[in-house]
Amino acid sequence: MTPSKPRTTASEDKAEAGKAYVSIGGLSRATGVPIETLRTWELRYGFPKSVRKPSGHRQFDVSHVERIRRMGQALDRGLRAGDVVPATDAVLESLLATVPVKPVTRSQALPFDTHSFIEAVKKFDADRLMRSLYSDLANEDPLAYLETRIAPCLEVLGTAWQKGEIDVAHEHFASERVSDVLRGARLRFEETATGPLVVLATLPGEPHGLGVQMAALALSARGLRVLSLGTEVPIAEIGALAERTGASAVAVSASIWTHRQAPAALAELRSELPRKIELVVGGAGAPANLKGTTAFSDLRELDAWSQELLRARRKG
Repeated sequence: MTPSKPRTTASEDKAEAGKAYVSIGGLSRATGVPIETLRTWELRYGFPKSVRKPSGHRQFDVSHVERIRRMGQALDRGLRAGDVVPATDAVLESLLATVPVKPVTRSQALPFDTHSFIEAVKKFDADRLMRSLYSDLANEDPLAYLETRIAPCLEVLGTAWQKGEIDVAHEHFASERVSDVLRGARLRFEETATGPLVVLATLPGEPHGLGVQMAALALSARGLRVLSLGTEVPIAEIGALAERTGASAVAVSASIWTHRQAPAALAELRSELPRKIELVVGGAGAPANLKGTTAFSDLRELDAWSQELLRARRKG
């Protein structure tokens, strides 16, 4: 199942006169904030707010750049997106003045060749595509690899789909190759993982599984044991398996295409799980402030949560 192109409204088609605009890719490059994170912030918090060109492509006011850079500084100091993104400018400045700067270990990968990547997808050239996907994997920590290599690949695929440059077969081909890379990268961590068990899945109606694969790699790299069930798993089966295996948590990936169904499905899953089993959700369609559920706006927040889970296990 491939998502349909988003529809636009007349108000979205008109950018305000006298303002300068930039694409989401340009906004990401100018601020250092990953594209998927910007999308999640807009969906969840309404900022940065985009307008749409008649072509359907989103544009962002360049005046957002400085604020987003300041938000990125706050996140690098350990603050949560839920506290930073909705904050007023005055509160944001107060947070930055109060919270000390800490060392940032996030590594940077060289940009991959977008044209070469798409050409490999169009030609179904698996060897060439895999070489692109494996670039930097051995030299980067897994979290940085997901942010600087895998996330841009998915962004390029999405853009090519919206422009009509690739079709369903191309998208499925590329998605399978990305899954292969993520599974292979995870194996070396799974062999030595001894931490709490986390069950990962998508809910019924959610066919997009790359978010689960990315989360599984991030969690395994921290030493957590993962049990990935894949996509569109019946809610009752997730609950029963999590309880039977003694899982500490269930992690669900929700894409933007199913964000309307996600709250009800997650509430049902929460009712199926014992209270001792945490329920966490991430992805562009993850609802915020859902009772009994912890939502993450990006992989950095998931990583921080996994470290807290490990610390709690050691104390217990």
